[in-house]
Amino acid sequence: MNCPCGSLKPYPDCCQVAHLNLSMVTTAEQLMRSRYTAFVMANGDYLMASHHKSTRPLKEKASIVAWAKSVSWIRLEVLETTKGKKNDTKGTVTFNAYFYENGQVAVIHEKSLFRKEQGIWQYVGISQ
Repeated sequence: MNCPCGSLKPYPDCCQVAHLNLSMVTTAEQLMRSRYTAFVMANGDYLMASHHKSTRPLKEKASIVAWAKSVSWIRLEVLETTKGKKNDTKGTVTFNAYFYENGQVAVIHEKSLFRKEQGIWQYVGISQ
């Protein structure tokens, strides 16, 4: 199966690499794509591990997983990436994540902030 992140690569050659070893993520966009795929697969463990400890919603893990399972994911659209390359320590990714919920198409539009600490990229939150 092609990876849900839209890369056109097979899942084992794409986001599964990140899901099995977060330290293999080399860019902010790669982390964002792997997090989208984790939502599609309702992989709460990865969503928590890839979320920066300062903003990690541990108490909400069960409800996040339940919501991710309750919607039908359509596709991810990456609109813009600023910094977040291999040698950066911060970056942003602006994206649209489309899904069906209650019989209607909905979209999450977000400019996400990512930070790399000790060689590991993590999602911090919505960029201001």
